[in-house]
Amino acid sequence: MTERLKSIVAQISPSTSGLSAITTKNPDDVVITLAIRTPLTKAHKGGFKDTTLDGLLVKTLKQVIAQSKLDPAVVDDICCGNVSDAKAAYYVRAAMLAAGFPNTTSGSSLNRFCSSGLKAVQDIANQIAVGAIECGLAIGAESMTQGGDRLERPFVDEILANPEAADCMMPMGHTSENVGKDFNISRERQDRFAAESYRRAEAAQKAGWFDDEIVPIKTTIKDPKTGETKEVTLTKDEGIRAGTTFESLQKVKPAFLPHGDRSHAGNSSQLTDGAAAVLLMKRSKAEALGQPILAKYVGATVAGLPPRIMGIGPSVAIPKLLSQFKLTLDDVDLIEINEAFASMAVYCLETLKIDHSKLNVRGGAIALGHPLACTGARQIVTGLSECRRQKKKVLLTSMCIGTGMGMAGLFVNEQL
Repeated sequence: MTERLKSIVAQISPSTSGLSAITTKNPDDVVITLAIRTPLTKAHKGGFKDTTLDGLLVKTLKQVIAQSKLDPAVVDDICCGNVSDAKAAYYVRAAMLAAGFPNTTSGSSLNRFCSSGLKAVQDIANQIAVGAIECGLAIGAESMTQGGDRLERPFVDEILANPEAADCMMPMGHTSENVGKDFNISRERQDRFAAESYRRAEAAQKAGWFDDEIVPIKTTIKDPKTGETKEVTLTKDEGIRAGTTFESLQKVKPAFLPHGDRSHAGNSSQLTDGAAAVLLMKRSKAEALGQPILAKYVGATVAGLPPRIMGIGPSVAIPKLLSQFKLTLDDVDLIEINEAFASMAVYCLETLKIDHSKLNVRGGAIALGHPLACTGARQIVTGLSECRRQKKKVLLTSMCIGTGMGMAGLFVNEQL
């Protein structure tokens, strides 16, 4: 009763700032009780190269049950973000049953390109907030070994007649070069940003900072030469290129000629396989179940922009989200922005005037890899882990989205 009264008073009393409003605790808050991910492995040649999407999902879902120690029947719905496979809805439903969730737990898939993992979190959080469900699980999962996001044919002529609609067909590398040229983001600035991403990721891995966010995954891998299969346990990210420097990146050949000569394999996100999972419920439910409350979900939003410069999406989504909650970047302690390409990350860093010391502290997709739908959820897992390490409170995550959108999410760490 006392907590309920405090909640009512907090809601009717004017807050002194947007920050105090989002950090107030309420029994009806949507909270995160588990945030885990698989190691991120190199597509086509890494640890998950022989693990299909349904295999990746069932292994991740089993870890959710093991790590949360929660009765699976408590979970009402599971939403899986995935970009590459139209059959993802089949896979998540079958995988959850095989993992130990009862048939009373529902499942679905969604696709908002690279922000699909964050969109899945938003979908589950919104359902909880309106009372449609009490507890839900959001997953972002991608096997880029098995699939990709390229169109198999051009759009119909009626669409192609509209130049901006036709731009939705631009390869992502082309859009990166557009950003570099349109906003004069030099190759030097891109390579320096990329080198720092590698340095941070290497330092974080050596220091063991990823250990509490990554769960070990057992899978099988086939030797391409002998055909022999063996079981392996994956525990570490594979894409971090130790010892990468600005000087070494300067020697890498451009990858997207003739569209431009500033983006290349070393300053662009890697093709990667992996999954991340975020368990959500109301604060009152978590307390009743004795679940640890890691963070409060505050909100998320999406914004659009021209498809030809799609990668700068965070520069429009972040201000929109902060405005909704009457916040500024000074109120945010840590930020995770997707490093799809260095050109785009540098643009957002400079345009929003972000303090680089609190951006992608453990490196980003350039160094860690970018399993398309996974990254939006992976950023939450990584960001909350770093919040705990630094004892920071407010986390902002943001994604660029192919075809010209940006998405951003806001969270309050409670493991101080």
